[in-house]
Amino acid sequence: MKFTPQSFRDWKNKRITLLGMSGVGKTHISTLLRAHDWFHFSGDYRIGTRYLDEPILDIIKQQAMQVPFLRELLRRDWIDIKNNIKIHDLGPVLAFVGKLGGPEWGGLSLEEFTRRQAMYREAEIAAMKDVPEFIRKGQEIYGYPHFVNDVGGSLCELDAPGVIELLAEHTLILYIQTTTREEEDTLIRRAQSDPKPLYYRPAFLAEQLPAYLQEKGLDYVAQVEPDDFTRWVFPRLFHSRLPRYEAIAGPHGYTVTSLEVSQVRDEVDFLALVESAIARKGDR
Repeated sequence: MKFTPQSFRDWKNKRITLLGMSGVGKTHISTLLRAHDWFHFSGDYRIGTRYLDEPILDIIKQQAMQVPFLRELLRRDWIDIKNNIKIHDLGPVLAFVGKLGGPEWGGLSLEEFTRRQAMYREAEIAAMKDVPEFIRKGQEIYGYPHFVNDVGGSLCELDAPGVIELLAEHTLILYIQTTTREEEDTLIRRAQSDPKPLYYRPAFLAEQLPAYLQEKGLDYVAQVEPDDFTRWVFPRLFHSRLPRYEAIAGPHGYTVTSLEVSQVRDEVDFLALVESAIARKGDR
């Protein structure tokens, strides 16, 4: 959606998609707006509760069936297992995505990892296609005047025709970018200190995995320590995503910096920041 500062100010029911890497401030903004009566749509929450709910339960049950006591309880339907996914605790989704590497460290084979990556991609595409319907639900069912779409950092990796265009048609896309090497280094160090499962474009993984194996002197994925690979690949993933975010924001959205976002304290600050981003783009 395209705006002038005034048309954005006059927009009665505001709808924002927050775009950017994990750690740039998307959660900060979405949490803040939720407290100011905005409907908070989390892409990963939708993925976990709707599109990957059964596959997540399947892998949990598969692990539980390896424990004799639990195996008998499950087979007799004496116990039930369910996901307990929360907006700010998406552990089951991360556990499903998993990490590539040797089974002795809890890693996944390349075949299984690739299968789950493909399932996650399809789930994220489906979740983003749900945005227009949840905009309607947010207003008509729950009575929220405004809507914020908190998307995963992998949105720029999907390469799915029509998804970005759909979000741009129904929401204002706001890209939160890092602007200094220090900020980038901080985000990278934070991710490496606590490596989490990630989505990789197939072409990216096909390029980076052989490079990692060669550098580490390994012959097979089963020799890969999952956290080590995740730490090694994250800076490369980070820098590969930056031009992809910019390619979305350029024609379809507006850009603010993570420093600007960190200074937002309430809804008024946020709306003023969006207006300034619109004005900056209009001046170009």
